[in-house]
Amino acid sequence: MKVTLRIHYHTHWGESLWLTGTNEALGNMELASAFPMVHVGNGEWEARLVFDEDPSFEYKYLIKSYDAPLQAEGGKFRKFATHGYEEVVIRDFWRTKADPESALYTKVFSEVLMPPPAVHKKPAAKPAAQSISFSLRNARIPKGKMLAIIGNQSALGNWKEPVVMDPSMFPVWEKTISLKQVQFPVNYKYLLVDHESGKISEWEDGPERNIFYVDHKAKSIIHLQNDEKFRSGNQAWKGAGVAIPVFSLRTADGFGIGEFNDLKKLVDWAVLTGLKMIQLLPINETVATHSWLDSYPYKAISVFALHPIYLNVDQLGRIENEKLRDEFEVVKDLLNSKPYVDYVEVTQIKSRYYKLIFDQNWKKVKLSKAYKTFFEENREWLEPYAAFCFLRDRYKTSDFREWGSWAVYEPEKIKQLVNPKSKNHEHIAIHYYLQFNLYQQLKEAVQYAHAKGVALKGDIPIGISPNSIEAWTAPELFNLNGQAGAPPDDFAVLGQNWGFPTYNWEVMANDGFAWWRKRLTAMQQYFDAFRIDHILGFFRIWEIPRHAMHGLLGYFKPGLPLLPDEIQEQGIYFDKERFTKPYIRGHFLHEFFGEYTDEVRKLYLTETEYNVFELKKDYDNQKKIYQHFTPTSESGQQLTEKNVIIRDGLIALLDEVLFIKDPTVAYEAYHPRISMHFSITYRELDHETKYHLDRLYIDFFYQRHEQFWKNEAMKKLPALLEATDMLICGEDLGMVPDTVPEVMHELNILSLEIQRMPKNPNIEFGHPADAPYLSVCTTSTHDMSTIRGWWEENREKTRRFYHHILGHNDVPPHFAEPWICREIINQHLYAPAMWTIFPIQDLIAMDGDLRWDETDKERINVPSDEKNQWKYRMILSMEELMKAEDFNRMLLEMVNRSGRNNE
Repeated sequence: MKVTLRIHYHTHWGESLWLTGTNEALGNMELASAFPMVHVGNGEWEARLVFDEDPSFEYKYLIKSYDAPLQAEGGKFRKFATHGYEEVVIRDFWRTKADPESALYTKVFSEVLMPPPAVHKKPAAKPAAQSISFSLRNARIPKGKMLAIIGNQSALGNWKEPVVMDPSMFPVWEKTISLKQVQFPVNYKYLLVDHESGKISEWEDGPERNIFYVDHKAKSIIHLQNDEKFRSGNQAWKGAGVAIPVFSLRTADGFGIGEFNDLKKLVDWAVLTGLKMIQLLPINETVATHSWLDSYPYKAISVFALHPIYLNVDQLGRIENEKLRDEFEVVKDLLNSKPYVDYVEVTQIKSRYYKLIFDQNWKKVKLSKAYKTFFEENREWLEPYAAFCFLRDRYKTSDFREWGSWAVYEPEKIKQLVNPKSKNHEHIAIHYYLQFNLYQQLKEAVQYAHAKGVALKGDIPIGISPNSIEAWTAPELFNLNGQAGAPPDDFAVLGQNWGFPTYNWEVMANDGFAWWRKRLTAMQQYFDAFRIDHILGFFRIWEIPRHAMHGLLGYFKPGLPLLPDEIQEQGIYFDKERFTKPYIRGHFLHEFFGEYTDEVRKLYLTETEYNVFELKKDYDNQKKIYQHFTPTSESGQQLTEKNVIIRDGLIALLDEVLFIKDPTVAYEAYHPRISMHFSITYRELDHETKYHLDRLYIDFFYQRHEQFWKNEAMKKLPALLEATDMLICGEDLGMVPDTVPEVMHELNILSLEIQRMPKNPNIEFGHPADAPYLSVCTTSTHDMSTIRGWWEENREKTRRFYHHILGHNDVPPHFAEPWICREIINQHLYAPAMWTIFPIQDLIAMDGDLRWDETDKERINVPSDEKNQWKYRMILSMEELMKAEDFNRMLLEMVNRSGRNNE
């Protein structure tokens, strides 16, 4: 079989086109083995391939400059399937990288918001021996419409009768005609027609498309005319959504926490108010300590297992013991009456219920076809997960390093542990049972949402727990000696320490990021879009040594640390002792410890020379200090105010360095300490050293790594985009290198735009009107106060916002009154962003009768508080919200007027 690929592309001097693909002829996706195309004149490029049998493959066009590596065109890999002809000629058109319409080809649109029309498929006629096939990619088809083609050929309706195209390969539409019916040149256009009547509803814009001639000498040949884009003058598509954690949902018959089943009621409300997307926080299993710490949804013990707390017990079945059933009903009502999620109590009570219902139903469930299918499809992660949970509970810790002979994961040993004949099997099988039911209940909610035209957006945490299944079973994929976090910002001046291990990207790349591809495949079962938490982690991560508590002692990884000679070349005498060890001097100790200064000197410090101190060995890192002052259950002691002052002061002394040695390289190299300008060690430098240090600092953090980090991201992100059909949104807040928006734009990843966290460092507030189209525009996130909470935090800042952004000239109200919240929501609805997604607290704030009077309790997380309890719960039940007719009508009208509820 002969396959000829043709594309029109005007290259510059020194450039050439190449092909890569999924077969041997095209290099098996290896760029070094790509297939060179031939320039045949006038911008036409051609590649001829010969196969022994009909091939099916994916391919992409590449461009190579004489002095640059191969660069791929935009979009996903093109797909070629066999057509049963001896010869195939493909005419393609180059796909640009930055393409706003690319989002319309994701699962959100192609399966939920703009699914293919239901068409009765007629038996396919036998194709002509010589054919030409017209195809067009177009996902945005209004309801009740079909794509058609019309042209100057009888087979194309002679410009009178449009010919409806076949959507079987949606979002690609096709129409094949016999070449014997064609008189060249072929002039044609695409158009939309009414599904029922066939009447024309819209012609595409622009001039006629043309095919001047194709070779049809071969006896068996098909020409594939692969056109790109329906040229429409319609406005860009825009939608609105709501953000809420599953645990925050309240229903009249709940168990004190939101459950997967409750999503159906949220979907009904979204339909009622014109909202097309529901955004959730991570929903994976987090149980590590059986305490409030497990309420943190971004520290999962498995990236595949769902959290059992979201199961609806009624759907599991009724407990046969009537007395126990009545007891559970009483506790259930009590938990449901609380204004917050009592995470620990709900977990404990539900766990008891799960054990009872498992004992009652397991024998029947394990024999069901649905369960057997689920188990076989998920066995790869399900067995290690169940074994992990069993061992976690046996050893009373999720730290697998304390599991004795089980500390190191051994697949054969785990197979024996999970063997159905083992004495512990039922303690393991209960986790299979729970995951099976979680899968069923969530899938039911997902199918319900899709049937109602509502998409679901998930959240992928950038890290994993150091005490997780993944760290146990695949430690080579992670750097378990480091902790991921974030540099200091306005919300956390000491930086953030998330406690996650960082990734060994080099190891992950060896198998084409298989772990990430499996993770995305699992997520795609439930979600249509996802938010990459801290997308900067794909460029570089802020890594903090295991012994440190504060993000101040972190450094970028991967990074380009400075050699001592490089530092000295900047006019700085590199005094290793002065610059890299904690700068502790007697004259400023009172600033840290106040009345306890003398006690600290005696108990915790050693004076090495006059007025120069160092911490004693038992307190020479931040973890040691923290653990020393942490009360134990055995001691029964409380953490006093005095101890907090001493503890925090000692920890802060260890931040008093100017450079941090890079522990990941074999040579001596250093990173400047972030935010060094606020330290005492910097304050006490001479002016000249400060001047040169400032120049080095700016170059290091804002210039030195730009291209390096872009290259790192481009090694990872394209592979992940290729692995999923979900719409990808990036959380790109914080200390963002200039190359981040550049890469996100090139890869068509939606950015996150928040009015009070503008990307422009020279302005105080952003304006939704300035948001790019490929973005999610929102009023606040789970890591921030709500509109109402923020309004009360800083009166002067509120005044400036009220005058400069909302455009008022009177005195701002003390509270964010409902009309203020409506103005802010309206600003966002009219933004050019593809999506505006609002926390449910901010939407309900528009109604003075519905909103909660305890504003401070609506905040979900305080990033600087590592012990934050994630317990926010709607004060209204979903049933009450559905009945709030005036509010729902107002929101629907706002969404409709802004053009965010159109097709």
